Amino acid sequence: MTTEFSMNEHLRSLEEKLLNPEVRKSPQELLYLLSDEFIEIGSSGTIYNKHQIIETLKQESEGYITIMNFKELQLAPEVILLTYTANSVNKISNNTRHSLRSSIWRKSDDRWQLVFHQGTPLAGS
Repeated sequence: MTTEFSMNEHLRSLEEKLLNPEVRKSPQELLYLLSDEFIEIGSSGTIYNKHQIIETLKQESEGYITIMNFKELQLAPEVILLTYTANSVNKISNNTRHSLRSSIWRKSDDRWQLVFHQGTPLAGS
């Protein structure tokens, strides 16, 4: 196993962790995974900072998110861009939404934290 493979798998696992409903509702987990400078541009166009997204995710409807077309691009030695397609299923209504997602992860103090995330709805979703 190469170091690059390990890093890519590690970042994918962190991204998938943030899609886990239990983690999304856990302020402690989110405080650890999100950088203090975190910014999100949501699929609605709303811009959130770290504390706003933590409060917003507490209110999120039950459901699950799967990903496909996962790609990574190194922007700098300790900065990685992840892109993928997300399929979000609402457990109550059973509606599915599809979106393009991008995340920027930065390594500092020997851990990776999310500094930026954007979700863009796909047409017809």
